[in-house]
Amino acid sequence: MQTDNPPQVKGCCAPSRPVGTASQLKNASQAGISGNTDSSDRVEIPGAIALIGTDTPVIAVDGEGPLRHKRIASFSMDTATVTNRRFASFVEATGYLTDAERLGNSLVFEGLLPSDAPPSRAVAAVPWWRLIDGACWRNPVGQTGTGPMRLDDPVTQVSWNDATAFSEWAGGRLPSEAEWEHAARGGLGDVRFPWGDRNPDDITFLPCNIWQGKFPQHNTGADGFLGLSPAKSFAPNDYGLFNMAGNVWEWTCDPFKVRSLKKDVIAHHKGKNGYKLSKGGSFLCHASYCFRYRIAARTGTSPDTGTSHQGFRVVYQSQKSR
Repeated sequence: MQTDNPPQVKGCCAPSRPVGTASQLKNASQAGISGNTDSSDRVEIPGAIALIGTDTPVIAVDGEGPLRHKRIASFSMDTATVTNRRFASFVEATGYLTDAERLGNSLVFEGLLPSDAPPSRAVAAVPWWRLIDGACWRNPVGQTGTGPMRLDDPVTQVSWNDATAFSEWAGGRLPSEAEWEHAARGGLGDVRFPWGDRNPDDITFLPCNIWQGKFPQHNTGADGFLGLSPAKSFAPNDYGLFNMAGNVWEWTCDPFKVRSLKKDVIAHHKGKNGYKLSKGGSFLCHASYCFRYRIAARTGTSPDTGTSHQGFRVVYQSQKSR
């Protein structure tokens, strides 16, 4: 089924479908089926007075500041984002259809498309994003994609609705922004990145999967990847969590809200009611363009939208409290 509404440009990281595009499409296949709640690939995140945001925002209009404190209880968290392998198990058990599958298309970064891909519709203002027929979690760049599915890569082309459905099936939920930031900091305190404060460069310090070179014209791939890397790649942070910066954006359970009375901020976020918050940045981030692979960085996307750089990980009740 095709949507009659073109995607809308909402922020620099990725466009969004209009809110509610898929909300009327009932998916009843998941009801009453519980997933595998194996805890072998989770880590315990200790409760604490968590730090949220920063007093030195880079993209202030996104609501990165100020630095705030919030007490959170302990919880457990997947060491990596949900992979194609895990998501396939969910689909096999439930018959679930993602929003992209039901709508018949999704958003793909043009640099991932094969050279013989048919013509496609560009998104105004960010023409490196294309609306591709058949793009979904099974075929992240559409039917023109080649090669078998890489099972250990993060699942992509999943909407907030899809991520929420999987999380409930798995016996967990999506993290809050406070939980996500607390986990990403790995006990290091008020740091900019999961490994500390040193900024990645394009040559010698490559601790995560982001863009190297001039966006969007040329990616040198100096970190070893031109697109996704496996969900478990690069060194984990001090809590044992992989890829909390870069690779794929991660959905949270929170709405995307920016608390500001400034007219420019209000105008920048006009039309984003109903958007959901994502954290962590992606393989498309670069300090010169989308410096959002910092812990305090954030973005909002409509809950119906999937893209080729959007994923998620799951949190669960603390294993110590069971």
